[in-house]
Amino acid sequence: MAVKCEEVEKNLSKLTFEVSAEEFDKAIDRAYNKQKSKFNIPGFRKGKAPKAIVYKMYGKAAFYDDALNDLLPAAYEAALKESGLDVVARPEFDVEEIKEGEPVVYTALVTTRPEVKLGEYKGIKVDKVDYTVSDEDVDKDIEATQQKNARLVSVDDRPVQNGDIAVIDFEGFVDGVAFDGGKGEDYELEIGSNTFIPGFEEQLVGANVDDLVDVNVTFPEEYHAEELKGKPALFKVKVNEIKVRELPEIDDDFASEVSDFDTLAEYKADVRKQLEEKAKEKAEAEIQNAVVDKAIENAEFDVPEAMINNQVDNMINDFAQNMAYQGMSLDMYLQYTGQTLDQMKETYRDQAVKQVNAGLVIDAISKAEGIEVSPEELELHLVDMSKKYNMELDKLKELISENEMEGIKKELTFQKTIEMLGNNAVVE
Repeated sequence: MAVKCEEVEKNLSKLTFEVSAEEFDKAIDRAYNKQKSKFNIPGFRKGKAPKAIVYKMYGKAAFYDDALNDLLPAAYEAALKESGLDVVARPEFDVEEIKEGEPVVYTALVTTRPEVKLGEYKGIKVDKVDYTVSDEDVDKDIEATQQKNARLVSVDDRPVQNGDIAVIDFEGFVDGVAFDGGKGEDYELEIGSNTFIPGFEEQLVGANVDDLVDVNVTFPEEYHAEELKGKPALFKVKVNEIKVRELPEIDDDFASEVSDFDTLAEYKADVRKQLEEKAKEKAEAEIQNAVVDKAIENAEFDVPEAMINNQVDNMINDFAQNMAYQGMSLDMYLQYTGQTLDQMKETYRDQAVKQVNAGLVIDAISKAEGIEVSPEELELHLVDMSKKYNMELDKLKELISENEMEGIKKELTFQKTIEMLGNNAVVE
């Protein structure tokens, strides 16, 4: 493969590579086979017209885009390998003029890893961090577990109070007309949780089971639905049930139900031990973060804007996946929060800058110190992963692709380097 690389500016290069005319023709044929059923040719059933006739009527150019996209991934990967460039952001692709019987020439504008000139990173002085676990901390942790194990019990001898769970039917109206999304049945609303529009929950306090309540509210000016912003609304509400949380007594029986211990004293001792371990981990993490921040401050490097934009996009994609697991699309989330995608990206920018800076400096330190993950360390990590996912180790290894395995190694190297920096810090 003919590959040419030229530097456009600092950390930005133009990569030119080509695919033979023969390969391109094969890709066109593959594209044709995928699309042939879409073409109507007089005298032939769909998908049955000879290829030569389809090409004559529609031209091979009708299949160029699919053919180009088919060839690009492998061609780019091969060109990148041959060039030796260390690309750190998604490239911008283009295709030069396509001529029959001639190779197809692609260009890729690629952002390359910036050079990092390391400053001091060993023996960095940081303030001592120490977190102590108090009796109050232990009690709060146990009380949180108590809340999680509370039972919901119906009451019918008193009206709704703050903190109750009111089970309601409701329908909302603006200007006397019901609006989309303003209706619900048997909805469990915690009074005082501020889940609904400001002023809604307070108007249910004092209502009894089977009461019909008119709730008058005004939608906030920043409400996500444009047609409801700032509008007064009336909700017709029926109280179906009132529930209260019944907390279990914190005693030996409670301890035996929520832990592996028979007595409250043993349970408390274990809670304290776990909190102390978390406090130690938190202190160590803060020291490590302080050392990394100082190492970044001492280093000299220029971050290409494309790296930051790329990291922001990755963070947005991760967030979108998490939303999808909860049954919500990114577009829905943006609508509910009243944000645009650009505004959301801006909120991630500072965090993205920190992550990119840390990645560049930690990677440079790893190389300078020759820090690598041994096969034994990788194996131990995979064993832990298999236990976490309750999966046979061999099966887990089969599911992890080569690229994913490299990502795991990189993350382990990253953590190993950070630990080295923390261990070499001077804590005062």
